[in-house]
Amino acid sequence: MKNQSVKNNIDWISVIIYAALVVLGWLNIYSSSLLSTDGTYEKQLIFIACTIPLIFIVLFVDGKFYEKYASIIFGVSLLSLAGLFLFGKTIAGQRCWYAIGSFTIQPSEFAKAATSLALAKYLSDSQINLKETNRQIQALAIVFLPVLLILPQPDPGSALIYSIFIVVLFREGLPAWYVWTGFLAILLFVLTLVLEPYVVILISLAVLTIIYFKGRVVDRNLLLSTILLAIISGFVLSVDYVFDNVFKQHHRDRFNILLGKSVDMKGIGYNTNQSEIAIGSGGWMGKGFLEGTQTKGGFVPEQHTDYIFTTVGEEWGFLGSLVVISLFVGLLLRVIYLAERQKTKFSRVYGYCVAGILFTHFFVNIAMVAGIFPTIGVPLPFFSYGGSGLWGFTILLFIFLKMDANKVNEW
Repeated sequence: MKNQSVKNNIDWISVIIYAALVVLGWLNIYSSSLLSTDGTYEKQLIFIACTIPLIFIVLFVDGKFYEKYASIIFGVSLLSLAGLFLFGKTIAGQRCWYAIGSFTIQPSEFAKAATSLALAKYLSDSQINLKETNRQIQALAIVFLPVLLILPQPDPGSALIYSIFIVVLFREGLPAWYVWTGFLAILLFVLTLVLEPYVVILISLAVLTIIYFKGRVVDRNLLLSTILLAIISGFVLSVDYVFDNVFKQHHRDRFNILLGKSVDMKGIGYNTNQSEIAIGSGGWMGKGFLEGTQTKGGFVPEQHTDYIFTTVGEEWGFLGSLVVISLFVGLLLRVIYLAERQKTKFSRVYGYCVAGILFTHFFVNIAMVAGIFPTIGVPLPFFSYGGSGLWGFTILLFIFLKMDANKVNEW
Protein backbone atom coordinates (compact mmCIF):
# COMPACT_ATOMS: atom_id res chain seq x y z
CA MET A 1 0.00 0.00 0.00
CA LYS A 2 2.82 2.34 0.93
CA ASN A 3 4.78 1.50 -2.24
CA GLN A 4 1.64 1.99 -4.30
CA SER A 5 1.26 5.46 -2.71
CA VAL A 6 4.82 6.39 -3.72
CA LYS A 7 4.23 5.19 -7.26
CA ASN A 8 1.06 7.25 -7.57
CA ASN A 9 2.32 10.38 -5.85
CA ILE A 10 5.95 10.67 -6.92
CA ASP A 11 6.63 13.65 -9.17
CA TRP A 12 7.12 11.93 -12.52
CA ILE A 13 8.10 15.19 -14.22
CA SER A 14 11.24 15.35 -12.08
CA VAL A 15 11.93 11.66 -12.63
CA ILE A 16 11.67 12.02 -16.42
CA ILE A 17 13.98 15.06 -16.48
CA TYR A 18 16.45 13.20 -14.25
CA ALA A 19 16.40 10.18 -16.58
CA ALA A 20 16.86 12.39 -19.65
CA LEU A 21 19.91 14.08 -18.10
CA VAL A 22 21.47 10.76 -17.11
CA VAL A 23 20.97 9.28 -20.60
CA LEU A 24 22.30 12.39 -22.34
CA GLY A 25 25.21 12.45 -19.93
CA TRP A 26 26.16 8.87 -20.76
CA LEU A 27 25.93 9.53 -24.51
CA ASN A 28 28.39 12.41 -24.16
CA ILE A 29 30.68 10.36 -21.90
CA TYR A 30 30.59 7.62 -24.55
CA SER A 31 31.55 10.11 -27.23
CA SER A 32 34.35 11.74 -25.24
CA SER A 33 35.91 8.44 -24.11
CA LEU A 34 35.23 6.19 -27.11
CA LEU A 35 38.88 6.04 -28.10
CA SER A 36 40.18 5.51 -24.56
CA THR A 37 41.21 2.07 -23.35
CA ASP A 38 40.20 2.39 -19.68
CA GLY A 39 36.55 1.44 -20.19
CA THR A 40 35.22 4.79 -19.00
CA TYR A 41 31.83 4.60 -20.67
CA GLU A 42 31.37 0.94 -19.64
CA LYS A 43 32.05 1.87 -16.01
CA GLN A 44 29.61 4.75 -16.20
CA LEU A 45 26.97 2.37 -17.55
CA ILE A 46 27.55 0.17 -14.49
CA PHE A 47 27.21 3.22 -12.24
CA ILE A 48 23.93 4.12 -13.96
CA ALA A 49 22.64 0.55 -13.57
CA CYS A 50 23.44 0.74 -9.84
CA THR A 51 21.27 3.85 -9.48
CA ILE A 52 18.14 1.78 -10.21
CA PRO A 53 18.25 -0.33 -7.00
CA LEU A 54 19.57 2.75 -5.18
CA ILE A 55 16.47 4.73 -6.18
CA PHE A 56 14.18 1.88 -5.05
CA ILE A 57 15.93 1.74 -1.68
CA VAL A 58 15.61 5.52 -1.17
CA LEU A 59 11.92 5.42 -2.12
CA PHE A 60 11.20 2.25 -0.10
CA VAL A 61 12.49 3.75 3.17
CA ASP A 62 9.78 5.53 5.16
CA GLY A 63 9.86 9.29 4.59
CA LYS A 64 10.07 9.98 8.33
CA PHE A 65 13.30 7.97 8.53
CA TYR A 66 15.30 10.78 6.94
CA GLU A 67 14.02 13.32 9.45
CA LYS A 68 14.32 11.05 12.47
CA TYR A 69 17.88 9.95 11.74
CA ALA A 70 19.18 13.11 10.04
CA SER A 71 21.66 13.84 12.85
CA ILE A 72 23.03 10.29 12.80
CA ILE A 73 23.39 10.35 9.00
CA PHE A 74 25.23 13.67 9.30
CA GLY A 75 27.54 12.28 11.99
CA VAL A 76 28.40 9.23 9.89
CA SER A 77 29.09 11.53 6.95
CA LEU A 78 31.52 13.62 9.02
CA LEU A 79 33.31 10.45 10.17
CA SER A 80 33.64 9.30 6.55
CA LEU A 81 35.22 12.64 5.65
CA ALA A 82 37.58 12.56 8.65
CA GLY A 83 38.57 8.97 7.86
CA LEU A 84 40.07 10.07 4.55
CA PHE A 85 43.05 11.56 6.38
CA LEU A 86 43.95 8.06 7.62
CA PHE A 87 42.58 5.68 5.00
CA GLY A 88 41.98 7.81 1.93
CA LYS A 89 43.55 7.25 -1.47
CA THR A 90 45.45 10.13 -3.05
CA ILE A 91 44.67 10.82 -6.71
CA ALA A 92 46.18 13.82 -8.53
CA GLY A 93 47.30 15.31 -5.21
CA GLN A 94 43.85 15.06 -3.58
CA ARG A 95 43.06 12.67 -0.74
CA CYS A 96 39.33 12.51 -1.46
CA TRP A 97 38.58 8.82 -2.10
CA TYR A 98 38.31 5.43 -0.45
CA ALA A 99 39.63 2.65 -2.66
CA ILE A 100 37.45 -0.46 -2.94
CA GLY A 101 39.20 -2.79 -5.34
CA SER A 102 39.40 -1.03 -8.70
CA PHE A 103 36.64 1.41 -7.74
CA THR A 104 36.82 4.52 -5.57
CA ILE A 105 34.19 6.25 -3.44
CA GLN A 106 34.23 10.00 -2.76
CA PRO A 107 32.37 10.68 0.53
CA SER A 108 32.13 14.44 -0.07
CA GLU A 109 29.55 13.72 -2.80
CA PHE A 110 27.27 12.05 -0.25
CA ALA A 111 28.00 14.63 2.45
CA LYS A 112 25.91 17.21 0.57
CA ALA A 113 22.72 15.21 1.10
CA ALA A 114 23.70 14.48 4.72
CA THR A 115 24.35 18.17 5.42
CA SER A 116 21.04 19.11 3.78
CA LEU A 117 19.20 16.67 6.03
CA ALA A 118 20.99 17.93 9.15
CA LEU A 119 20.31 21.57 8.32
CA ALA A 120 16.65 20.86 7.52
CA LYS A 121 16.31 18.94 10.79
CA TYR A 122 17.84 21.77 12.80
CA LEU A 123 15.79 24.53 11.18
CA SER A 124 12.51 22.56 11.46
CA ASP A 125 12.68 22.79 15.25
CA SER A 126 9.92 25.20 16.29
CA GLN A 127 12.24 26.76 18.87
CA ILE A 128 14.84 27.83 16.30
CA ASN A 129 15.02 31.56 15.61
CA LEU A 130 17.83 32.57 13.28
CA LYS A 131 17.65 36.15 14.58
CA GLU A 132 19.42 34.87 17.71
CA THR A 133 23.21 34.86 17.53
CA ASN A 134 23.67 31.47 19.19
CA ARG A 135 21.25 29.88 16.70
CA GLN A 136 23.15 31.46 13.82
CA ILE A 137 26.41 30.00 15.11
CA GLN A 138 24.87 26.53 15.48
CA ALA A 139 23.35 26.61 11.98
CA LEU A 140 26.61 27.84 10.43
CA ALA A 141 28.51 25.11 12.30
CA ILE A 142 26.40 22.46 10.55
CA VAL A 143 27.35 24.01 7.20
CA PHE A 144 31.05 24.57 7.84
CA LEU A 145 32.00 21.39 9.72
CA PRO A 146 32.08 19.41 6.42
CA VAL A 147 33.90 22.31 4.75
CA LEU A 148 36.66 22.18 7.37
CA LEU A 149 37.15 18.48 6.55
CA ILE A 150 36.93 18.89 2.76
CA LEU A 151 39.25 21.87 2.27
CA PRO A 152 42.45 20.17 3.56
CA GLN A 153 41.99 17.20 1.18
CA PRO A 154 42.32 19.62 -0.76
CA ASP A 155 39.01 19.90 -2.62
CA PRO A 156 38.05 23.58 -2.96
CA GLY A 157 35.44 22.77 -5.61
CA SER A 158 33.34 20.62 -3.26
CA ALA A 159 33.87 23.10 -0.41
CA LEU A 160 32.60 25.96 -2.57
CA ILE A 161 29.24 24.21 -3.04
CA TYR A 162 28.49 24.61 0.67
CA SER A 163 28.30 28.39 0.29
CA ILE A 164 24.80 27.97 -1.16
CA PHE A 165 23.56 26.87 2.26
CA ILE A 166 23.93 30.50 3.37
CA VAL A 167 21.21 31.42 0.87
CA VAL A 168 18.97 28.68 2.34
CA LEU A 169 19.60 30.04 5.83
CA PHE A 170 18.80 33.54 4.58
CA ARG A 171 15.50 32.22 3.18
CA GLU A 172 14.73 30.84 6.64
CA GLY A 173 15.51 34.04 8.55
CA LEU A 174 19.29 34.54 8.68
CA PRO A 175 20.02 38.31 8.78
CA ALA A 176 20.72 39.72 5.33
CA TRP A 177 24.08 41.18 6.37
CA TYR A 178 25.62 37.69 6.20
CA VAL A 179 24.83 37.47 2.49
CA TRP A 180 25.89 41.04 1.77
CA THR A 181 29.12 40.60 3.72
CA GLY A 182 30.00 37.52 1.69
CA PHE A 183 29.18 39.26 -1.58
CA LEU A 184 31.18 42.35 -0.58
CA ALA A 185 34.18 40.23 0.45
CA ILE A 186 34.24 38.47 -2.94
CA LEU A 187 33.86 41.78 -4.78
CA LEU A 188 36.66 43.45 -2.80
CA PHE A 189 38.91 40.40 -3.27
CA VAL A 190 38.52 40.42 -7.05
CA LEU A 191 38.85 44.21 -7.32
CA THR A 192 42.06 44.12 -5.31
CA LEU A 193 43.51 41.53 -7.67
CA VAL A 194 42.68 43.77 -10.63
CA LEU A 195 43.42 47.20 -9.15
CA GLU A 196 45.95 48.53 -6.66
CA PRO A 197 44.86 48.18 -3.01
CA TYR A 198 44.89 51.93 -2.39
CA VAL A 199 42.53 52.44 -5.37
CA VAL A 200 40.04 49.95 -3.88
CA ILE A 201 40.28 51.68 -0.49
CA LEU A 202 39.63 55.08 -2.11
CA ILE A 203 36.61 53.66 -3.95
CA SER A 204 35.32 52.21 -0.67
CA LEU A 205 35.83 55.58 1.05
CA ALA A 206 33.86 57.32 -1.70
CA VAL A 207 30.98 54.82 -1.47
CA LEU A 208 30.80 55.05 2.34
CA THR A 209 30.88 58.87 2.13
CA ILE A 210 27.97 58.91 -0.33
CA ILE A 211 25.98 56.51 1.85
CA TYR A 212 26.74 58.61 4.93
CA PHE A 213 25.54 61.91 3.48
CA LYS A 214 22.55 60.41 1.65
CA GLY A 215 21.17 59.00 4.87
CA ARG A 216 18.97 60.92 7.25
CA VAL A 217 20.83 63.06 9.77
CA VAL A 218 19.45 61.03 12.68
CA ASP A 219 20.73 57.80 11.07
CA ARG A 220 24.28 59.02 10.44
CA ASN A 221 26.91 57.28 12.52
CA LEU A 222 30.43 58.52 11.90
CA LEU A 223 31.99 55.98 14.26
CA LEU A 224 30.30 53.05 12.51
CA SER A 225 31.34 54.35 9.08
CA THR A 226 34.93 54.74 10.28
CA ILE A 227 34.98 51.21 11.70
CA LEU A 228 33.59 49.82 8.42
CA LEU A 229 36.28 51.64 6.43
CA ALA A 230 38.96 50.30 8.76
CA ILE A 231 37.67 46.72 8.37
CA ILE A 232 37.46 47.07 4.58
CA SER A 233 40.95 48.56 4.42
CA GLY A 234 42.37 45.74 6.54
CA PHE A 235 40.69 43.15 4.33
CA VAL A 236 41.91 44.79 1.11
CA LEU A 237 45.49 45.09 2.39
CA SER A 238 45.48 41.39 3.33
CA VAL A 239 44.35 40.17 -0.11
CA ASP A 240 47.82 40.15 -1.68
CA TYR A 241 49.26 38.22 1.27
CA VAL A 242 46.46 35.64 1.16
CA PHE A 243 46.73 35.34 -2.62
CA ASP A 244 50.53 34.87 -2.56
CA ASN A 245 50.89 32.74 0.57
CA VAL A 246 47.62 30.85 1.15
CA PHE A 247 46.53 30.07 -2.41
CA LYS A 248 48.54 27.41 -4.21
CA GLN A 249 50.35 28.24 -7.46
CA HIS A 250 47.79 26.56 -9.71
CA HIS A 251 45.00 28.51 -8.00
CA ARG A 252 46.89 31.78 -8.53
CA ASP A 253 47.52 30.90 -12.17
CA ARG A 254 43.84 30.21 -12.81
CA PHE A 255 42.76 33.50 -11.25
CA ASN A 256 45.41 35.40 -13.22
CA ILE A 257 44.26 33.84 -16.49
CA LEU A 258 40.62 34.57 -15.69
CA LEU A 259 41.42 38.20 -14.88
CA GLY A 260 43.57 38.61 -18.00
CA LYS A 261 46.78 39.14 -16.04
CA SER A 262 48.59 36.22 -17.66
CA VAL A 263 48.02 33.94 -20.61
CA ASP A 264 49.52 30.45 -20.64
CA MET A 265 47.74 28.54 -23.38
CA LYS A 266 50.15 25.60 -23.13
CA GLY A 267 50.12 25.30 -19.37
CA ILE A 268 47.48 26.06 -16.77
CA GLY A 269 45.27 27.85 -19.32
CA TYR A 270 45.26 24.97 -21.77
CA ASN A 271 42.05 23.36 -20.48
CA THR A 272 40.02 26.54 -20.64
CA ASN A 273 41.38 27.51 -24.04
CA GLN A 274 40.64 24.11 -25.59
CA SER A 275 37.22 24.09 -23.97
CA GLU A 276 36.34 27.43 -25.56
CA ILE A 277 37.62 26.21 -28.94
CA ALA A 278 35.54 23.03 -28.73
CA ILE A 279 32.33 24.82 -27.78
CA GLY A 280 32.84 27.57 -30.34
CA SER A 281 33.50 25.09 -33.14
CA GLY A 282 30.08 23.49 -32.66
CA GLY A 283 28.20 26.42 -34.14
CA TRP A 284 24.40 26.34 -34.15
CA MET A 285 23.75 22.69 -34.95
CA GLY A 286 26.98 21.01 -33.87
CA LYS A 287 29.24 18.64 -35.78
CA GLY A 288 27.10 15.62 -35.03
CA PHE A 289 27.25 12.77 -32.52
CA LEU A 290 30.75 11.17 -32.47
CA GLU A 291 31.95 13.74 -35.01
CA GLY A 292 33.67 16.26 -32.72
CA THR A 293 37.26 16.80 -33.84
CA GLN A 294 38.36 18.37 -30.55
CA THR A 295 36.66 15.54 -28.68
CA LYS A 296 38.09 12.75 -30.82
CA GLY A 297 41.51 14.36 -30.86
CA GLY A 298 41.63 14.38 -27.06
CA PHE A 299 42.48 18.08 -27.00
CA VAL A 300 40.29 18.82 -23.95
CA PRO A 301 41.74 17.19 -20.80
CA GLU A 302 39.26 15.63 -18.34
CA GLN A 303 36.54 16.03 -20.97
CA HIS A 304 34.46 13.16 -19.61
CA THR A 305 34.41 14.66 -16.10
CA ASP A 306 34.46 18.39 -15.35
CA TYR A 307 34.57 19.41 -19.03
CA ILE A 308 31.82 17.13 -20.32
CA PHE A 309 29.76 20.11 -21.48
CA THR A 310 32.39 20.83 -24.15
CA THR A 311 31.29 17.63 -25.90
CA VAL A 312 27.71 18.90 -25.87
CA GLY A 313 28.79 22.24 -27.32
CA GLU A 314 30.95 20.74 -30.06
CA GLU A 315 28.80 17.83 -31.20
CA TRP A 316 25.31 19.16 -30.44
CA GLY A 317 25.95 22.85 -31.01
CA PHE A 318 24.10 25.83 -29.57
CA LEU A 319 20.70 24.17 -29.94
CA GLY A 320 21.82 20.99 -28.20
CA SER A 321 23.43 23.02 -25.42
CA LEU A 322 20.19 24.96 -25.06
CA VAL A 323 18.25 21.70 -24.66
CA VAL A 324 20.59 20.49 -21.92
CA ILE A 325 20.51 23.83 -20.13
CA SER A 326 16.71 23.89 -20.41
CA LEU A 327 16.49 20.45 -18.79
CA PHE A 328 18.62 21.61 -15.87
CA VAL A 329 16.62 24.82 -15.47
CA GLY A 330 13.39 22.82 -15.71
CA LEU A 331 14.52 20.45 -12.96
CA LEU A 332 15.61 23.34 -10.73
CA LEU A 333 12.30 25.15 -11.15
CA ARG A 334 10.41 21.93 -10.52
CA VAL A 335 12.28 21.24 -7.28
CA ILE A 336 11.67 24.81 -6.08
CA TYR A 337 7.96 24.48 -6.96
CA LEU A 338 7.72 21.21 -5.04
CA ALA A 339 9.60 22.70 -2.08
CA GLU A 340 7.12 25.57 -1.86
CA ARG A 341 4.15 23.20 -1.58
CA GLN A 342 5.58 21.02 1.20
CA LYS A 343 3.49 20.69 4.37
CA THR A 344 6.44 20.43 6.76
CA LYS A 345 9.30 22.82 7.29
CA PHE A 346 11.76 19.93 7.25
CA SER A 347 10.76 18.88 3.72
CA ARG A 348 10.62 22.48 2.50
CA VAL A 349 14.10 23.38 3.76
CA TYR A 350 15.54 20.14 2.39
CA GLY A 351 13.97 20.95 -1.00
CA TYR A 352 15.65 24.37 -0.99
CA CYS A 353 18.98 22.68 -0.20
CA VAL A 354 18.53 20.27 -3.13
CA ALA A 355 17.74 23.12 -5.53
CA GLY A 356 20.66 25.18 -4.21
CA ILE A 357 23.22 22.40 -4.55
CA LEU A 358 22.11 21.45 -8.07
CA PHE A 359 22.07 25.11 -9.15
CA THR A 360 25.56 25.82 -7.78
CA HIS A 361 27.04 22.76 -9.48
CA PHE A 362 25.29 23.59 -12.74
CA PHE A 363 26.19 27.29 -12.73
CA VAL A 364 29.83 26.90 -11.67
CA ASN A 365 30.49 24.04 -14.11
CA ILE A 366 29.04 25.85 -17.13
CA ALA A 367 30.82 29.09 -16.15
CA MET A 368 34.07 27.16 -15.68
CA VAL A 369 33.82 25.49 -19.08
CA ALA A 370 32.94 28.82 -20.73
CA GLY A 371 36.05 30.42 -19.24
CA ILE A 372 34.29 32.92 -16.97
CA PHE A 373 35.10 31.06 -13.75
CA PRO A 374 38.37 29.48 -12.54
CA THR A 375 38.80 25.74 -13.04
CA ILE A 376 38.19 24.24 -9.58
CA GLY A 377 36.82 20.76 -10.26
CA VAL A 378 33.04 21.01 -9.99
CA PRO A 379 31.22 18.25 -11.93
CA LEU A 380 27.99 18.72 -13.89
CA PRO A 381 25.18 16.87 -12.04
CA PHE A 382 24.00 13.60 -13.67
CA PHE A 383 26.31 14.32 -16.63
CA SER A 384 29.93 14.10 -15.55
CA TYR A 385 31.67 10.74 -15.26
CA GLY A 386 31.85 9.20 -11.81
CA GLY A 387 29.87 6.83 -9.64
CA SER A 388 30.11 8.85 -6.42
CA GLY A 389 28.82 12.01 -8.10
CA LEU A 390 25.96 10.24 -9.86
CA TRP A 391 24.92 8.30 -6.76
CA GLY A 392 25.29 11.33 -4.50
CA PHE A 393 23.09 13.52 -6.70
CA THR A 394 20.59 10.68 -7.16
CA ILE A 395 20.25 10.17 -3.40
CA LEU A 396 20.00 13.92 -2.86
CA LEU A 397 17.16 14.29 -5.38
CA PHE A 398 15.18 11.13 -4.66
CA ILE A 399 15.13 11.66 -0.91
CA PHE A 400 13.28 14.88 -1.66
CA LEU A 401 10.98 13.19 -4.18
CA LYS A 402 10.17 10.62 -1.48
CA MET A 403 9.34 13.43 0.93
CA ASP A 404 7.14 15.08 -1.68
CA ALA A 405 5.33 11.81 -2.45
CA ASN A 406 4.83 11.28 1.28
CA LYS A 407 3.25 14.69 1.92
CA VAL A 408 -0.26 13.23 1.39
CA ASN A 409 0.28 11.39 4.69
CA GLU A 410 1.37 14.53 6.55
CA TRP A 411 -0.87 16.90 8.46
